Amino acid sequence: MSAIENTTPHTPAPHEPLPHQLLSALAQHRIATTSQLRELLRPGTARQTLSTPLNKLRHKGLVDYTVLPRSHRTRAWYLTTDGARLTRDLPELRGRPPYPITSASAASLKTPHTLTVVRTHLAFAADARQRGDEHGPFDWTPEVAHHLGDGQRLIADALMHYSLARPDGGSTKLRAFIEIDRTTMSSERMAAKLIEYARFHRYQPAPTGRRTTTLAPEGPAWMRWYPLYPRILFILTGASPRTLNNRTTDLRSMADIHPAVAHLARNVPLGAAVLEDLEQHGPAAPVWTPLIGNPEPRPWNEL
Repeated sequence: MSAIENTTPHTPAPHEPLPHQLLSALAQHRIATTSQLRELLRPGTARQTLSTPLNKLRHKGLVDYTVLPRSHRTRAWYLTTDGARLTRDLPELRGRPPYPITSASAASLKTPHTLTVVRTHLAFAADARQRGDEHGPFDWTPEVAHHLGDGQRLIADALMHYSLARPDGGSTKLRAFIEIDRTTMSSERMAAKLIEYARFHRYQPAPTGRRTTTLAPEGPAWMRWYPLYPRILFILTGASPRTLNNRTTDLRSMADIHPAVAHLARNVPLGAAVLEDLEQHGPAAPVWTPLIGNPEPRPWNEL
């Protein structure tokens, strides 16, 4: 599947004051450690560059933190109720549903998964900086939901926007649904998520007043949001290499034996990789296993 091309050269986003960026980043990602925020907003700077304004925002009652267990007092920051209210209408977040974490107890429940999602974003962001691609703090939207009918929804862990720099000075726009697997659910349940993506690929809401399974002339519902159906990337972590390899095999089996998923796989790039490989080698390295066809690892944009 070819990507949508844009011949406009990369233009950096306007620089905002760091406290504004911190509030926006926490509204976007819900929770992040000091080091993650530094890597996202001010890579290569000293820790105090972020910790000082974060503490000032805390004294103003806009952010707070929870201390991660067994982490040498690592702080994971989140917005307070006042902070969430203040960021509700920020331009960077306009049109995006708010999912604030506004208490230490809520933060403790969501921290492991949410911080893993942020780790994944940081791997792509660091790789983009090195390669001269465009992928900034707000090119990553957590918990994107789409209706599947009958009161059911597809919820992706994140939607990624990425602009791949071309030698001619233009860029190729890529999008991807991100699924994070921390090995906290069964491999079968994880692989079944592909069925939900296959349903969304084919889903067309019935016209008002009657039910039908026939696609309307304008095409399936996903075309309302995306020029091309985003590729689907599974990022695995939290287990031994053998276990993670078996889970990748289960994903490939689902793409092979389920008719709807097989149809999806013929039309949409699908791949799986280990998070630690992304962090060590970069997402553009050949660390992704396609979920259909030749299993030889390749870069994510070549699936």
